[in-house]
Amino acid sequence: MQVTSQFKTVALVGRSHTPGIGEPLTELASCIARRGFDVVFEADTAEEIGATGYPALSPDEIGARADVAVVLGGDGTMLGIGRQLAPYRTPLIGINHGRLGFITDIPISDMREIVPQMLAGSFEREERTLLEARIMRDGEPIYHALAFNDVVVNRSGFSGMAELRVSVDGRFMYNQRSDGLIVATPTGSTAYALSSAGPILHPQLQGLVLVPIAPHALSNRPIVIPDDSAVSIQIISGRDVNVNFDMQSFTALELNDTIDVRRSRHTVPFLHPVGYSYYATLRKKLHWNEHPSLADDPPT
Repeated sequence: MQVTSQFKTVALVGRSHTPGIGEPLTELASCIARRGFDVVFEADTAEEIGATGYPALSPDEIGARADVAVVLGGDGTMLGIGRQLAPYRTPLIGINHGRLGFITDIPISDMREIVPQMLAGSFEREERTLLEARIMRDGEPIYHALAFNDVVVNRSGFSGMAELRVSVDGRFMYNQRSDGLIVATPTGSTAYALSSAGPILHPQLQGLVLVPIAPHALSNRPIVIPDDSAVSIQIISGRDVNVNFDMQSFTALELNDTIDVRRSRHTVPFLHPVGYSYYATLRKKLHWNEHPSLADDPPT
């Protein structure tokens, strides 16, 4: 079959250490290949499920060679490959094989029908922003990372409160005594920030949200700032203070270290089925429609 889609090479990425994920992945690979697409597997995924009939590529090789990546897993899998493919602007399609799944929005039961339609050109596209952060020590950068959801500065579970000095665009905002501070993208507003009483930001909103974690002063509230802001967080006092990037990478901090956070120049394209609604996702995932009569949109 001749492929006339804008996509030719499709990469498949699976959630690691997930029993039974090999069968739906290989089934999806066959389904896509039968329609004339070239299928490749992310190398770790291929090794884990024993997929030998397709090329196995590193994330960098996928970025260079694939036109789109289909991710079968949870949001964590999507975030991880999204960070790695961000410099290549490889579009992502997410199939939910996790639990909550805010950004892996295609049910696994529907993937055989929906994914081929999307690869043929029937999809809606949106761009998601990322954060980039540097840890500065004695005026020198010692660590750099990208984050899809959030950059989180927090204390360990057994130490006391941390005192953080927060500035935005070089202007002092406040000194905050708390368990930590979350700097989140709109995508990350439904992650750790949400469980810390932060607001939900629509993914297309151009903003960042700063959410204190258990602040000493109840007047320290979440605040949404422009997404082109430069946020600096300096460690004034506290023991065992750490910084996490999407809860993946972890770095211990010292007093007077500063974490500089800003919007990355990279964005990640997400592809959704036609008719995708972010509000429908919120209704489903946050159980806003528990009453059966409220399960569907009201007639207009």
